[in-house]
Amino acid sequence: MTSIASRVRIVQGDITKLKTDAIVNAANRSLLGGGGVDGAIHRAAGPELFKECRTIKGCKTGDAKITHGYNLPATWIIHTVGPNLNAGDDKEKLRDAYQNSLNLAIDTKEIKTIAFPCISTGIYGYPQEEAAHIALEVTRKTLKEYEILEEVIFCVFLDSDREIYERLKPVYFPDDEKITQNQIEDSGDDLILPEVPTKKRKEEKTAEIQEEETLTKADVLLKTVVNNEL
Repeated sequence: MTSIASRVRIVQGDITKLKTDAIVNAANRSLLGGGGVDGAIHRAAGPELFKECRTIKGCKTGDAKITHGYNLPATWIIHTVGPNLNAGDDKEKLRDAYQNSLNLAIDTKEIKTIAFPCISTGIYGYPQEEAAHIALEVTRKTLKEYEILEEVIFCVFLDSDREIYERLKPVYFPDDEKITQNQIEDSGDDLILPEVPTKKRKEEKTAEIQEEETLTKADVLLKTVVNNEL
């Protein structure tokens, strides 16, 4: 019997130091290096990574590509491109980035441990908590289906990201939830997951609040008129 919760870990620190089968790089579309974690991974892996990435000829937003890890402790690097909200990219591409990275790891049949950084939450402008919901939801569904992935690590850098992941992890991965391979197809997803906030839902909530305020003002005005008549 395998605990899904035991296969997910949160660490804070430098992802380039992790000795895992694979780490995920929050790359740009060129795959030729950049700022943040992307630049750190390229520097730590060495110039051979740049040479291999040149042969790949880029990566679309939401897709994933794999290279060797070179000078990293990790054997493989899975490069994925998250959406840049400041450039008008589709927010749903973040879900694709996590899912395609996990799918690629599974397809290699050699990757059993994988570490993710926070994707798109830096200069790409994705809200931290919303991004964490997506990362954990996609990971939960994938781990329920595939036992080959023994551990998924979320390697965060900021204290605020650590707080978010530590708070949300028990929601998606309760410690007492057990599942076996034979139960996977029959179990369904009986855990009630929190709704990921969307732009539409936020707009609806704002409209509800505005409507309540309008009704309240109208009620006050009506009472004032009635009192004056009395």
